[in-house]
Amino acid sequence: MTVPLPDGYSYGPWNDGPDPLAPPADLREAMDEIGRDVMGGASPRAALEELLRRGTPRTAGLDELTRRVWQRRSEIQRRHNLDGTLAEVRRLLSEALEAERRALFPDPGDDARLAEAELDALPTGTAAAVRELSGYQWRSDEARQNYERIRDLLGRELLESRFEGMKEALRGTSPEDVARVNQMLTDLNLLLAAHAQNFDDVPERFAEFMRRHGEFFPENPRTVEELIDVLAARAAAAQRMLNSMTPEQRAELAQLSQQAFGSPELAQQLSNLDGQLRALRPDYDWDSAARMRGDQPLGLGEGAQAMADLAELDALAEQLAQSYAGARLEDIDLDALTRQLGEDAAVDAKRLSELERQLRAQGLFERAPDGSLRLSPKALRRLGETVLTDVFRTLRGRGGQRETASAGAAGEPTGSSRPWRFGDTQPWEVSRTVRNAVLRTASAGGGRVRLDVADVEVAETEHRARAAVALCVDTSWSMVQEGRWLPMKRTALALHQLISTRFRHDALQLITFGRHAATVELEELVGMEGVWEQGTNAHHALLLAGRHLRRHPDAKPVVLLVTDGEPTAHLEPDGTAEFHYPPLPATLRRTTTEVDRLAKLGATVTVFRLGDDPRLTAFVDLIARRSGGRVIAPDDQGDDDLGAAVVGDYLRSRRPGR
Repeated sequence: MTVPLPDGYSYGPWNDGPDPLAPPADLREAMDEIGRDVMGGASPRAALEELLRRGTPRTAGLDELTRRVWQRRSEIQRRHNLDGTLAEVRRLLSEALEAERRALFPDPGDDARLAEAELDALPTGTAAAVRELSGYQWRSDEARQNYERIRDLLGRELLESRFEGMKEALRGTSPEDVARVNQMLTDLNLLLAAHAQNFDDVPERFAEFMRRHGEFFPENPRTVEELIDVLAARAAAAQRMLNSMTPEQRAELAQLSQQAFGSPELAQQLSNLDGQLRALRPDYDWDSAARMRGDQPLGLGEGAQAMADLAELDALAEQLAQSYAGARLEDIDLDALTRQLGEDAAVDAKRLSELERQLRAQGLFERAPDGSLRLSPKALRRLGETVLTDVFRTLRGRGGQRETASAGAAGEPTGSSRPWRFGDTQPWEVSRTVRNAVLRTASAGGGRVRLDVADVEVAETEHRARAAVALCVDTSWSMVQEGRWLPMKRTALALHQLISTRFRHDALQLITFGRHAATVELEELVGMEGVWEQGTNAHHALLLAGRHLRRHPDAKPVVLLVTDGEPTAHLEPDGTAEFHYPPLPATLRRTTTEVDRLAKLGATVTVFRLGDDPRLTAFVDLIARRSGGRVIAPDDQGDDDLGAAVVGDYLRSRRPGR
């Protein structure tokens, strides 16, 4: 029933399609996770795959789903065995013989004694005994009924092992039912033979076959190929079940199958069917086996279903592994996942697939010139916003530095405005805010104007003085080894985001230095992997910083140097890097000379010292004295302590009068 609500809305039962109450994919949270992995040295592709493997707080990842698949597979093998049909036949035979002997015992006649002797002479094997009793004249109705149950059970189990649901459909078999099944098998074998020989009238034969026998195929195949797929998958599962039995069990079942429904015709028809299906689908798994070591017996039909479940679980494990060429999450069979693990698992897989699709569709990844996958500028902006927010949160949490949260917001208006974002402290642009509210109300049909958060715009302000900023970050192996690689990248990302959004006229240059120094773009630094090499060439980094400052003579010069080691390399005139540890006097001399040149340009060098090495401490203090700069030793406990120190110092340098 659908119930109307005010304003034209209505609600009713939900039958199919996307869950309307499912939470949307959190792209920002996902990008934070991917960004952290990329900045930690993983490739964007590997970071995306790792996110899908790990999952999110609300969604189980591929690893968890795979674990549950293997757990389910293990439970099937650990809980069951394949002796169910044989055990049931042995039970029915024992009860039949016992009831027959009870009926013969009171009879003093010779016929009764002769019948007892015939029962005593039965072979010890169950299959041979059942075969010998095929012509026996039963005195006991109970015994005769149990023997007939054996024949019916064998027939139903054989059919169930090839046709899912057949056992229940034939629970009360009559001679007419048996004849109908045999006719279906005859027609089916003829149809498959015609298909194998490429007869032109196969489509017509298939249509006629389904018209006559469609009740036996709840899968409702639409073509003969679909019919073969369904039958071959079940027949292969039945064969794997037989492969999993002992040779003695297989031999006994082969003999018993001749007694199915009291006639060997059924077993012969099924044997012909199996042979044709194996020839038509040789690529199916016909030869493997699975060890079933539990104590709960399964009949032939249940055993075939267990083997089908194991095969389906193996396929799901392969799909969830995503390790084959061209793998995508859309490959995961959600119906199979629901059957094996429940609806929650299918919902998780669907959410992961939607998350992957949206990450790609939103343009958060792009192809680099070398063909590799990398974060797009849009992704870097999103990541930068998150990192900068975290940095400001760290700044606000430090005593005596609360004013830095709004640093850069004060100043002269730029004349532009932007939508308000959470955490903004800039003044409202009132006229544009009111205009937005009026336009929104008019587009909705008019009425009383009310302000909404989405209407608010804030006035952008900035200091008119430009700054030329050189951020020099140490990329030597010790930064990776000591766990400073990720904080270094987050620092660069936060500073880049701050300058590109709030101080757009400033010129930022990112410089990395190990054995050599180099200027890099943000995406290069974010995706950079740690490389083992010896050398901390601060001399080369400061040389490149000086070149950047000279290209902007009208800007205030700012040099920020992040390092965890004293200089151990310098640049020779021919461009080679001279490394030595302990540092050579020439290395220290050339580095301090470059500091002096920066000081002549009016630049102060702020050094962010990571670590407590006495030689490093002495050297950075020397740099600070010669340049009139400062030494900051941020806490080394959190990812954003270094970023807070660098961003805070940059904001301090941007204040008027500094």
